[in-house]
Amino acid sequence: MIRVWLAFPVPAAVLIGVLGSCARTPEDSLPELAPGQSLGIALDITTVPNLRDVGGYETQDGATVVRGLAYRSDTFNPMSAADLRRLGEIGLKQDFDLRTKAEVEARPDELPPGVQYTLLNVLADAKSAAPAELETLMHDPKKANEVLGGGKIDSLFIQGYREFVSLPSAKQSYRTLFLSLSEREKLPAVFHCTTGKDRTGWASAALLSLLGVPRETVMADFLRSNEYVLPQFRKDIDGFVAAGGDSTIALAIFGVKKEYLDASLDEMEKNYGTVEEYFSKGLGIDAAGQAALRDLYLVK
Repeated sequence: MIRVWLAFPVPAAVLIGVLGSCARTPEDSLPELAPGQSLGIALDITTVPNLRDVGGYETQDGATVVRGLAYRSDTFNPMSAADLRRLGEIGLKQDFDLRTKAEVEARPDELPPGVQYTLLNVLADAKSAAPAELETLMHDPKKANEVLGGGKIDSLFIQGYREFVSLPSAKQSYRTLFLSLSEREKLPAVFHCTTGKDRTGWASAALLSLLGVPRETVMADFLRSNEYVLPQFRKDIDGFVAAGGDSTIALAIFGVKKEYLDASLDEMEKNYGTVEEYFSKGLGIDAAGQAALRDLYLVK
């Protein structure tokens, strides 16, 4: 059965759519990876191929984003006992879930003991449409082609990415997330949505941008979700196409495009001018709060 959750709800009219006592610290237990590389794959946790360390990237002024403090991911469900043991190697203290309540009810996070869970419903103020409607369309390629073809699916995603910046619920959720990520004693932490590419993608892009990582690097990190998410859903994509579905629709739903993040960045710049003003006026995180994030996450 195909299980798909859009990164954002769409109008119904448009879409009828620790390893026990010998646990090691993260510093000496995790594999050494290039920036943006999948930690989920490296740890053999097949459920979360998009689990990645936010750190490792260089900024425009020669600093480096510290590793081992903030992670991005897809949903921690289902998780086997072995998966939980491997995830425990990271030493997570907090888990910030950016999904809707309906998504959480369908697939609640399964986490190692001691991880504090916080739901931050980015899309609480968005117009809702049941994910089941999208699932129905994925089983009806002809109808999907009619409803989502001709670039309409891309337009919906672009609209959704703008809402990551403009929705009141998104502003409140990202404010809470970034303020929490500045509390050293509560780290390491992970933030995630369903596949870790859209709501999570904007969170990571906004943080890296604030820290001074070059725009092209931020975009490359964003697009790496395709490398990890698309293979996970290859069988679903191939089945949809084999039944007559437009491949561009499936790839838009399961992947990311430059145009998506460009939409969020454009919305940010249109309303606030700079990422600093977005954090200040949009999220209510003043210069001191921004400095706290830079002091914590950057090392020369």
